[in-house]
Amino acid sequence: MDDFRRPFRPRPPKPRASRGRTLAVLVLVGAALAGVGGCGGAAASGTTGDASGTLSPTSAAPPAASTPASSGRTLPAPGAPLPTDPARLATALRETTTALNAAIDRWRPAKAAPPQDVQLLALYQQRLYRHAARNRALADRAFARLPAALAAQAKDNVAALRELLALTRPIKPSAVFKVQPARPAAELLGHFKRAERRFGVKWEVLAAVMFAETKFGRVRADSHAGAQGPMQFMPATWRAYGLGGDVQNPRDAVMGAANYLHASGAPRDYRRALHAYNPSQAYVDAVLLHARQIERDPRAYYAYYNWQVFVLTTAGERRLTGPK
Repeated sequence: MDDFRRPFRPRPPKPRASRGRTLAVLVLVGAALAGVGGCGGAAASGTTGDASGTLSPTSAAPPAASTPASSGRTLPAPGAPLPTDPARLATALRETTTALNAAIDRWRPAKAAPPQDVQLLALYQQRLYRHAARNRALADRAFARLPAALAAQAKDNVAALRELLALTRPIKPSAVFKVQPARPAAELLGHFKRAERRFGVKWEVLAAVMFAETKFGRVRADSHAGAQGPMQFMPATWRAYGLGGDVQNPRDAVMGAANYLHASGAPRDYRRALHAYNPSQAYVDAVLLHARQIERDPRAYYAYYNWQVFVLTTAGERRLTGPK
């Protein structure tokens, strides 16, 4: 889920073994194109976190220019202003998503790190979705102006972000945040697909879980409850389902998560399995919404992969990873 957070969770019933639960970050799935989501104490309407982590007024001005993309388009700067009227928000979402999909198509065949155009477009898309999630009336009017397929995608992304935002509470600005670069997208995809072949759990669901838990491993911190690794396992759960692997190793963590989800009811009942993984209906809904987007268009996986870690503090929101 797209933000460092201290999640509010109902006390879970005693687990059959022990259960994996989400990191205190819930990497805020509500950013741009696919958005991890959540800060319950989001910035006040009309403001948004800028690249430096301070709050600045939103603006209807066009995005600030950055370096030109390989396609000849001008890329949005990391702190580009966000539109405040429905027509401009709809235009920004449509143009950014179209450009991002094209940039992903150019990048995806290679196994190199994401190029600048993919990173900047994904960041702006994430910020647009976060903005829409916090401004429901604006979002509803903007989405009504979008083509049907993009409107459906936008609604799913914003719904997932709102679910995660509802679970989030601001934390102290003095909190220490540990982040790191994600492993390559192609490498992680290989882990998801190997786990799917072994346990029958859809790779898209596994990807959505890692996205929600740690933004594909960018978040290094243990949760306040002691959960560890890129898939956020409690130690007892890992001992039972980790297959003897290293909880910090992405390959082992994905395999352990697939094992646990399969033992908890997947693929027959994903809702039951995900609720065992993290006993929150909002979490379950958000993960399944993101997984559905990846199933509809695999480019969503690469877009989500490029969403960044935001943290909501009592002093405001700031971004911890991504383009400067």
